[in-house]
Amino acid sequence: MENQENQVHEEKTFFQSTTAKMLMVGFLTLVLLIPLFFVQNLISERSQRKTEMVDEVTDLWGKDVLFYGPMLRIPYTSYEAYNVTNPKTGVTTIERKAITNYAYFFPNELKNTSKIKKNESLKRGIFNHVVFTADMTFKGNFTQPNFSKLGIEDENIQWEKAAVIVKTTNLKSIKSELKIQLNNDKFSFEPQNNDKSNYSVLATNPFDYKALVNSDKINFDFAITYNGSNSVKFIPVGKITTVSVDSDWESPSFEGSFAANDASKTINKDGFHADWKVLDINRTFSQQYANVLPDLDDYLFGVKLIQTVDEYQQNERASKYGFLVIGLTFLIFFLIQSVSKINIHIFQYSMIGLALIMFYTLLISVTEHSTFSFAYTIAGASVVAMITLYSISILKNRKFPMFIGMALTVLYSFIYVIIQMEDYALLVGSIGLFLILGAVMYFSRKIDWSK
Repeated sequence: MENQENQVHEEKTFFQSTTAKMLMVGFLTLVLLIPLFFVQNLISERSQRKTEMVDEVTDLWGKDVLFYGPMLRIPYTSYEAYNVTNPKTGVTTIERKAITNYAYFFPNELKNTSKIKKNESLKRGIFNHVVFTADMTFKGNFTQPNFSKLGIEDENIQWEKAAVIVKTTNLKSIKSELKIQLNNDKFSFEPQNNDKSNYSVLATNPFDYKALVNSDKINFDFAITYNGSNSVKFIPVGKITTVSVDSDWESPSFEGSFAANDASKTINKDGFHADWKVLDINRTFSQQYANVLPDLDDYLFGVKLIQTVDEYQQNERASKYGFLVIGLTFLIFFLIQSVSKINIHIFQYSMIGLALIMFYTLLISVTEHSTFSFAYTIAGASVVAMITLYSISILKNRKFPMFIGMALTVLYSFIYVIIQMEDYALLVGSIGLFLILGAVMYFSRKIDWSK
C-alpha cells in the first residue's frame, strides 16, 4: 500500500516538474502546426483563385505584348522541276512548275518609342489586377533589298506585289486604327492567316516597290495602341534598333537578351525610363530570308511590369513565421511561469496558441478587402490585445501581461519589417533571431533548472 502511494506521489511530482511541462509545451507546439498548415493551405487556395481571375482578366483585356517587325515582304518566282512520263510512248521528260515564294527583308533602321500607362485595376469579385495601356510608335527605313545574297535572279522578282508585314501578339487587344506611312503614301494593315506560332500576322495591301521607293529607300512611320499586361518586349530586327520606354510603373524588371543602357535608365516612385540600342553585330541573324521567317524569340528584350510582392505572397511569407511566433510566445510564458512560480495549465497554453493561429486567418481575410499593412495592423493589435487580457486572468497581475503584450508587439513588428524587405530580409532576420536568442539566454540565466 505504501509502495503504491509512493508511486502515485512520484507520478504527480513528475507531471508537475519543469521537465514534464517543457515536454508538454513542446508537444503542444508541434500539434499547433496542424492548424497552421491548414491556414497555409487556405492562403494557397485564395492565391490560386486570384491566379484564375488574373488569367480571365488578361485573356479579355490583353496579355504580354511581343512585337516582331516590321519587315518588307516581296514575292518571287521559283521553278520546281519534275518528271512527266508519256503513258503511250513511255518517254520521260523534265518539266518546270512555277511556284511563288516570299523573300523577307528587315529594316535598316528601326526606332521605337513606347509610353506605358498603368490602368485602373480591373475587379473580379474581391480580386483586383493591374493592367496597362501601351502607346507605341515605330519609325525607320528599308534600303534596297539584296536578292543576290538569297541567290534570286532579278527577272524572277515580283516588285509590284511587295508588302510590309508585322508579327505581334494580342490582335484583339489593339485599340487603334492600323495605318503605316510609306514615304508619301499610306497603307492599312490587315490580319493574315496565323503562321501557327504565338504571333499573328498583319500585312499591308500589295504595292509596287519600285514606284514607291525614293532614293533607294522607303521610310516608314506607324503607331499602335495596345491593352496589355505583364510585359512589353521587342525583337531587334533593325540593322540599328533603338527602343525608348517611359512608364508610370514603379517596379519594372528589365529582361531579355539585351540590357538597357545604364546611363539613361531611371527608376523611382513616379515610374521609369529605359533605352536600348542594338546593332546588327550584337546578334547572330541575317537581314534577309527566303521562304520562311526565322524564330527569333531568343532575341526578345524589354520590360516586365511586376508587382514586387502581392498580398498573398506577403500572407504566405507571414505564415512561414508562425512556428517561430508560437514557439517564442510559449517560451515567454514558460519563463514567466518558472520565475513567478505561477502554474499555467496546458489548456491555457492551447488557448494562447489558437489565438496566435487566428492572427493568420484574420490577416488573409482583412487583406482581401484592404491593404496588407492595414490588415496586419488590425490582426496584430487584435491578437496582442486578446492574449494580454487573457494573461491578466492567468497570471493574476498586470506586470507580466504588459511585458507579454510589449514582447508580442515587438515580435510582430519585427516580422512585418522582414516581410517588407527583399534584398536584406535574410540578413535582418538572422540578426533579429540572434538577438532574441541572446535575450532568452540572459533572462533565463538565473533560473535553477535542476529544481
